[in-house]
Amino acid sequence: MRMIGAGKRDNFEYRLLTTFWTVPNLITVCRFLLVPLFIWQMVTLHYGWATLTLVILGSSDWIDGYAARRLDQISTVGKWLDPVADRVALIVVASTFVATEIAPAWLVVAIVIPDLILIINTLVLFRGSPHLKVSNLGKIRTALLLIGTPFLLLGNTNWGKGTMLGDIATWTLAVACVLHVVAAVQYFVQAQRKAKLLKSGTI
Repeated sequence: MRMIGAGKRDNFEYRLLTTFWTVPNLITVCRFLLVPLFIWQMVTLHYGWATLTLVILGSSDWIDGYAARRLDQISTVGKWLDPVADRVALIVVASTFVATEIAPAWLVVAIVIPDLILIINTLVLFRGSPHLKVSNLGKIRTALLLIGTPFLLLGNTNWGKGTMLGDIATWTLAVACVLHVVAAVQYFVQAQRKAKLLKSGTI
């Protein structure tokens, strides 16, 4: 089974639905709802449950994409809602980790600053979503971030302390943050290029 583009049907013409009520979109909404639950678990020091919540957060990102392609339920709403859910989850999780001293400050800096630059760039150029295709690099980056954060948290539990989980998580997140910056630069360049093409009437 392919991990990137899982559920894709070869030689199949997908529809583009305009309704909000699809299975993938409902999964994405559940991902939004898990974010405040995660914050509460971290504040109350329930690290084990918080780890489980992070695992569900990460897997739901893969599941909703799989469902959209497998069930032929790709929608205009899902095209912007899913990336927004990813960004919100990553920013909140990283900020919570730093605030609770689970992770160093560079984790937030590497994630939040590139995202803020992209958001400002998008609002200035398009007044909304630029509808850029998510690159494989961006998908790998997101996967590493959603894998590394549960391992980092698990390394701070009574069971994980003294093991290599913390080191593995730190290196995974470091690689993910580098890819995050590279992907952000790519999206920035793509947005600038698309804005110029739109202005010239080429597309």
